[in-house]
Amino acid sequence: MAAPYVFGVIPARGGSKGLPGKNLRRLGALSLIGHAIASAREATRLTRFVVSTDSDAIAEEARRHGAEVPFLRPAELASDEAGMIPVLQHAVRWLESTGARPDLIVTLQPTSPFRVGADIDRTIARAAETGADSAQTLSEASYHPYFMKTLDGDVTHALFEEGYRYVRRQDAPAVYQPSGAVYVTRYDVLMGQGRVLGKDNRGIVMDFAASVNIDTEWDFLLAELVLGQGRAPIPPSRR
Repeated sequence: MAAPYVFGVIPARGGSKGLPGKNLRRLGALSLIGHAIASAREATRLTRFVVSTDSDAIAEEARRHGAEVPFLRPAELASDEAGMIPVLQHAVRWLESTGARPDLIVTLQPTSPFRVGADIDRTIARAAETGADSAQTLSEASYHPYFMKTLDGDVTHALFEEGYRYVRRQDAPAVYQPSGAVYVTRYDVLMGQGRVLGKDNRGIVMDFAASVNIDTEWDFLLAELVLGQGRAPIPPSRR
C-alpha cells in the first residue's frame, strides 16, 4: 500500500490581539514561526508543508528558515473573524491546483513552540494506521471540569452535577484538553464536512512542557521559564 500524501499547513496570520506580533517573537534560538518550521522539518511523515500567511514579514522569516510560502492569504482569510477551516481549505485548494491531492492535512500552529517532529509523526501514524477521521494531540486538563461552576448573579451552579462525588482532584477520572500542537484531518472531513476533527477522532497525549501553547504574554513568559530551566523537549539547536 502506498504511503498517504500528507500535507502540512502552518497557519501564521500577521495580526494578533492576544500577543501582538507573536509569530515573529523570538523564543530561545528561533522565532515562533521558526520553531514551527523546524518541527515540520524534523518530521518524517510529511510529504510537503507550506506556511499560510497574509504577512510579508512572516513570509520572509519563513523562507529564511527554508519553508515554502507559495501564496499570501487573501484579505478575507486574514481578519480576526476568519476561522481555521477556510484557511486550511484555501491551502488545500492551492495544492490541488498543482496537481496533488492530499490524503491527510496536518495543522501545525506556531503557538506550540515545543512540538517536535516525533509528535507530528506519531499523530499522523495514529490517523493513518487506524483509518480514523482525524487525530489530535492532547494534554491532561489543567483544572478538572467536575469542579467548575457557572454563575447566576453570584449564585454558583455545578457545571457537572456528578462532580459532587469527588473532593480531591486525584480521585476524579482523568480528562484531557487539546494541546493545540498537532491536528491531522482526512481530506473528506476537511473539504467535504468542513471540520478539522471528525466523528472518529483519536488522541495522542503529550506532557505539560511539550504542550505549552502561546496566546498571551503570560503564556510566553511560561514558555521562557520552561525553556530557561532546560525542560523544553526540543533539540539543542532550537534552544
